Amino acid sequence: MRRLVSAWVWVLVIGAAVGGGGATYAADEYAYDLVHSSVSFKARHLDISWIHGRFNEVDGKFSIDREDPTKSTFELTIKADSVDTANKARDEHLRQPDYFDTKQFPTIEFKSKSTKPIKGGYEVTGDFTMHGATKKITLVLMGGKEHEFKGGVKRVAFSTELKLKRSDYGFDKSAIGPIGDEAIIMIDCEGMRK
Repeated sequence: MRRLVSAWVWVLVIGAAVGGGGATYAADEYAYDLVHSSVSFKARHLDISWIHGRFNEVDGKFSIDREDPTKSTFELTIKADSVDTANKARDEHLRQPDYFDTKQFPTIEFKSKSTKPIKGGYEVTGDFTMHGATKKITLVLMGGKEHEFKGGVKRVAFSTELKLKRSDYGFDKSAIGPIGDEAIIMIDCEGMRK
């Protein structure tokens, strides 16, 4: 009887070691928190000043694998017609075919393809799609420390800034002039999980 009990103990120990170790580890999945996040941009006007704007409707998710950070993934989807520069006439113009052409291209998207941990965050390379064109870009996402808030909700946040040329994404080149070709995008995103 003692041998039988001892055998079962070893089965349980080995099972826990195999089943409870890295084999069953799951990455932490975070949903984008629109209330505590923002995607904003600025572009030169007549090369003498900056026009600032933001996108009000953004969604996304990211998966953080603490055991193997290279398996972490990041996705962001921006609703293009939610562009907001605090000027109704200009916003309507930005939705037209010579700019974002939001009827034909309703979303701007980023989907990661590879992730590399760096000091203070991650270097993430992926596909960025805007105005019907997809380019490979690399984002340096700073942050990633998890914080537990009220009700056991866990949060993590990242910030990044990148420069894009509108001419690389099929925008009307005749409209590049008064508004500069290059835009600076600022992304501050916070995710949450239970």
